Amino acid sequence: MQSTKKTLLSGVLYTAIARYSGILISLAVTAVLSRLLSPDDFGIVAIATVIISFFAIFTDMGISPAIVQNKELTDCDLSDLYSFTVWTGVIISILFFIASWPISLWYNSSILRILCQFLAIDLFFSSITIVPNALFYKNKEFKFIAWRSFIIQIASGTIGVIVALAGGGLYALIIGPILSSILIFLVSINKYPQRLKFELGLCGVKKIFSYSAYQFSFNVLYYFSRNLDKLLIGKYMSMSLLGYYEKSYRLMTLPLQNITHVITPVMHPVLSDFQQDIRKLSMSYEKIVRLLAFIGFPLSIILFFTAKELTLIIFGNQWLPSVPVFKILSLSVGLQIILSSSGSIFQAAGDTKSLFKCGLFSSVLNVSGMLIGIFFIGTLEGVAICICIAYCFNFIQTYWQMYFITFQKRFILIFMKELIHAVFLSLILGLILYIANMLTESLNLFVSLTIKGILFIVISSCYIQLSGEYDIINRIKSLKKR
Repeated sequence: MQSTKKTLLSGVLYTAIARYSGILISLAVTAVLSRLLSPDDFGIVAIATVIISFFAIFTDMGISPAIVQNKELTDCDLSDLYSFTVWTGVIISILFFIASWPISLWYNSSILRILCQFLAIDLFFSSITIVPNALFYKNKEFKFIAWRSFIIQIASGTIGVIVALAGGGLYALIIGPILSSILIFLVSINKYPQRLKFELGLCGVKKIFSYSAYQFSFNVLYYFSRNLDKLLIGKYMSMSLLGYYEKSYRLMTLPLQNITHVITPVMHPVLSDFQQDIRKLSMSYEKIVRLLAFIGFPLSIILFFTAKELTLIIFGNQWLPSVPVFKILSLSVGLQIILSSSGSIFQAAGDTKSLFKCGLFSSVLNVSGMLIGIFFIGTLEGVAICICIAYCFNFIQTYWQMYFITFQKRFILIFMKELIHAVFLSLILGLILYIANMLTESLNLFVSLTIKGILFIVISSCYIQLSGEYDIINRIKSLKKR
């Protein structure tokens, strides 16, 4: 157990270093591009990105997590899987290239066709990287992954800014992902060389099919539950409104991705060792949930009350219409941070069937919310409200499924206990920041953000210390002695 904890913490540490240094790079690149490009530009690229994400599902097919989970795959099996991803990658990339014509006609945008054709390169390299990249996680090489991610982020981000400053326009938004996928492939295949066969490699696929089939089905459902709103807003509202929505959505997911994506990539490889001991798996996860709740719920509150300052400082005044949407979406951040970790637990338990059921419920709920928001309410704020309500119901269903079916525990008594202190802290923060928001309304954006940030840190630290959740004072003292 101690070895597992050490591996988990080590993995989280290295992933955090890469991820949080990447935040600075990402914010710097986004800040520059947001001032050089229009909301329409971001809307068009959002459509291209969403569509390529759909095609990418059919290149992975749940293979990556299946490689991490299965401890009995041989080199021959891996060669089969690699060959499968290469040949399917070729086919799907060509299909995506051809699909660029009907896609551009549907959205009445000729530039969208060109962007999709360039992004076919990204799709191909992402596909052929699946197997060697999965081996990094299978072998728990988190330090190497962290350095690889950090260096490639700097390289691709720098190139994107240079292209934008040189007048590259929309192409500045796609050059980064394309370059990144190529570099990741080169690094990964150099570390874990694979033998390509002139056949589909179905023998290796059969070994992981029972696991990957449900994972693949979940990925399809998850895609629609997360992306249909962007596809419909771009078609039935406008590209500029999609640009505002996409910017607020991206800003909302920035802390979500840079918190959960530090922990969840490590959780599956490490906790999969407990797939035969569900009790240990559940106990380990409950500690993670408690930590995520103390991060996520207070974070939702501070994001809500600093929405205007963050949007205008990072993106500029032209993005002011995205503030109301960002405020609404930020209220779901706490739930999403916890919820996004659930997939790794279903995977680690080998229960991808439950993962698929949760994905099905979530997709129906999210899509229904999106349709109501777009076609009945007809505003971005309405879409955001409906999506937040859907997340709430999805949260309840997912953890009912996990505790009653996968863990076979009493859901209410155990799980809710891990959340109560974090919820209470969030209520206190909400009250104080509401008052602070009224008092700082006329102040400079940087001053207002600083005051709210200080209040957030002080109140959170005092609550955590006084509640006995974590002894911050003694921890600081011990660090000073070192």
